[in-house]
Amino acid sequence: MDRRERRAYFGELLINNSLYIFLIAAIALIAFLNPRFLSWSSIINIISLSAANLPIALGIAGAIILTGTDLSAGRIVGLVACVSAALLQATGYAAKIFPTLETPPVWLVFLLVIAIGAIAGFINGYCTATFHLHPFIVTLSTQLIIYGALLLFLMIGNNNGQSISGLAPAYTNFIKGSFFAIGGTPIPNYVWYVILITAVMWVVWNKTPFGKNMFAVGSNPEAANVSGVNVKRVIILVFMLAGVLYGVTGFIEAARIGSNSAATGLNYELDAIAACVIGGVSFVGGTGKIGGVILGVVLLRLIFVGLTFLGIDANMQYIIKGLIILIACAIDMRKYLVKR
Repeated sequence: MDRRERRAYFGELLINNSLYIFLIAAIALIAFLNPRFLSWSSIINIISLSAANLPIALGIAGAIILTGTDLSAGRIVGLVACVSAALLQATGYAAKIFPTLETPPVWLVFLLVIAIGAIAGFINGYCTATFHLHPFIVTLSTQLIIYGALLLFLMIGNNNGQSISGLAPAYTNFIKGSFFAIGGTPIPNYVWYVILITAVMWVVWNKTPFGKNMFAVGSNPEAANVSGVNVKRVIILVFMLAGVLYGVTGFIEAARIGSNSAATGLNYELDAIAACVIGGVSFVGGTGKIGGVILGVVLLRLIFVGLTFLGIDANMQYIIKGLIILIACAIDMRKYLVKR
């Protein structure tokens, strides 16, 4: 490799990894300006926030691998969170949305909200695969439908659209309780649940025929169909799996934040999409790794926690988030065009 080729190679490497370089440099700068940013308590907080956002990112990653996206993800999370909170309010709580209902077992509500997420995912996948509609249009429609359903749900009884709180201790302890601490800072139980879910997703993506078919359909659906892959079934299953992961996110989120309203889940899909593109899940389809999604979620959370440490206005963070998504997508498309 001569000097010119070497210069071109390193120039290409620098451009392709420029977003990572910028994010890591930003993290280093934040840590320099505020040393508390990388204290044990802050690190555990970042890990916890990343774990809370990881399942929804893994779900959306599957849709992106199919050259699509899912705009309904945040609203599914919000609906599931409010249903979970309503069913698992403490018995005797004054503002209980279902005052005559005894608090059911946590596991039963978990299965119910997982089913809600799976049904929403099935609708997204079925409409996409059967009617050959772009997932953007389908999930934009279901986003509005689910949000309307959420608003109607919050009007049940005497609730009148108010936030749902007063959760049963069994539920909050199951999610936010801790049996392990580092440096005196407890690690919430849901972090371990998400680690287990992520491990299962890694196996599904990398060691099962379903995972191989998902990447094949994302790379070239026509070729996958000729090879005997049931493209329609793969698309439906990918969106159903995504719905299940949104259900997990909502179930965790309800107990994590403690008070759930129509705003719960708002714009969660934007963070998830940003994390996916930062982690190398390509919108051109057929490309993505679980490790990349994890890296994207953690890096994004590091940046936003760091901005909070520096006292950056929360509204300004939306601008930064939008720029990160735009730059990441531009770099991703440039990689695709260079390969062609």
